[in-house]
Order: sequence, then structure tokens, then C-alpha cells
Amino acid sequence: MDIKKILIADDESNIRLLVSSMLGKDYTVIEASDGEETIDIARSQKPDLILMDILMPRLDGYAACHAIKTEQATKAIPVVMLTAVGYELNKKLAKEVGADGYITKPFSPQGLLNTIGQFLKSPK
Repeated sequence: MDIKKILIADDESNIRLLVSSMLGKDYTVIEASDGEETIDIARSQKPDLILMDILMPRLDGYAACHAIKTEQATKAIPVVMLTAVGYELNKKLAKEVGADGYITKPFSPQGLLNTIGQFLKSPK
């Protein structure tokens, strides 16, 4: 059985911890705390899915998503934006930079799992 790898990119460690604890038993979870680190990990680890915050230091989620989606080696990785800002404009921008999905914080564990399930076949 091939365990899927999910990259959580968020500058708030408590969010990474929360998401990691929700997903840790079904997926291999790796973490990044800013946009540049996210791009580096996407290149080196090739996760099966990236959950990415929009507001991050060094490089925001839009720029990091755009970089991942325009690079040959990483463009097939689904990127789901995870953000506290649910404005329609943000959803439109997320789509424009190539994001595959969008989750607004606070999110329910089931909502998160359902969204992930749309992109990854359940490990069970």
C-alpha cells in the first residue's frame, strides 16, 4: 500500500500541528513554514498534495502556487489553498495562480478530509 504524502504549508505552527494530527494516521505529512520552503520541498519531495496558506512570509501562497504550477517537475501536484480569508476575490486569485481547490479556516476535520479525498484516493 502506497501511503500518500501531503505537504502542509502554513507559517502558523499550530495550524500545521492541527492539520498534521488530523491527517497523520492516513498520510505521510511534511511541513513548510513559508512559500520558498514550500517550493523547495515540492521540488525535492514531490508530495501527492499541497495544502497551502495564502498569507506566509518570504513568498505568499499565491506566488508559491504560481511557481509550483508553472514548473514542469511540480505542475501536476494538486494545490489546495487553506486560508482564513474567504473573500470571492481570493478564490478568483487562487484559481488564476493555478490552485486546484480552496478551504476556508476554520475548517472541519471532515471538510478537510473530503476535500483531500477529491484529489487523492483514500488510503483505505
